[in-house]
Amino acid sequence: ELAGIAPVDAPAGDFTRFEKWVSEGMAGKMGYLTDRRAAMRRDARNLLPTARSVICVGKLYNHATPTPAPGQGTIARYAVSRDYHDLLPAALERLAHKLQAVEPFDYKVCVDTAPLLERAYARQAGLGWIGRNTCLINEESGSWFLLGEIIVSLELAPDAPPPDRCGTCVRCIEAC
Repeated sequence: ELAGIAPVDAPAGDFTRFEKWVSEGMAGKMGYLTDRRAAMRRDARNLLPTARSVICVGKLYNHATPTPAPGQGTIARYAVSRDYHDLLPAALERLAHKLQAVEPFDYKVCVDTAPLLERAYARQAGLGWIGRNTCLINEESGSWFLLGEIIVSLELAPDAPPPDRCGTCVRCIEAC
């Protein structure tokens, strides 16, 4: 439902913030954020050396969820339907194949399991801004979407990042 193009060069500040976050112990026991893959997040060309652009998409998942019966737990909205780790990569592969019918290029499909600063790329692609709650927020759709990327060897015209619309609002911090 959301799509945009980001330049392959992610803003250096995003990786600096990631490094600081890791050094402060915020990754906890999530070793995949601190092992050899941490440094790979600095540059998408670590995943595809010929990369020149990143196609970013957002799949909305803000759909109605069943009300749990008494004594039952609530299921996260993104987990109510089929696993997006199966759905989103398959859809991105189909998109890449359709684009390759026009012009051949190298590509790599990524979902949240790839060592990529996907929120930073999604922001650069115009999908939303990163709020104080660290979620990517789209002005019309909120933060109810999953991210996916196709790193491509094509030089595509990038979209512009939206302005940060949090302003002085701190409702997410107060709610937390």
